[in-house]
Amino acid sequence: MALALIYLVQQFFYRLIEFLRHWYVKSIRIYSNFVLNKLERLDYYLAWEITLKNLFKPLYKDYTFLGFVLGFIFRLLRLFVGGVIYGIVFLAAVAFYLVWLLLPVVLVFKVLAP
Repeated sequence: MALALIYLVQQFFYRLIEFLRHWYVKSIRIYSNFVLNKLERLDYYLAWEITLKNLFKPLYKDYTFLGFVLGFIFRLLRLFVGGVIYGIVFLAAVAFYLVWLLLPVVLVFKVLAP
């Protein structure tokens, strides 16, 4: 009987540690890959790096003064809007992950607190 009780206690702590490792260690890898893939797909539409590379080039290869000025202004606005969108998506992803991390703690306190 004592061996069965020791086995159950060992299994309890083993499962608890495995749960915590899965929830906190493995989930960051899975979620970060998910977020990076979504940001890469978003970059397909926003093309932030390409826009930055062509910031000082004229718009539609119009090498007049107006082409240079409008190209710079439009690309700068596009970089700003893209940066804001990237920032919002990134902050939303971080907020969601923080909620994910705090979920077990909150549930344990809800169960244990009177």
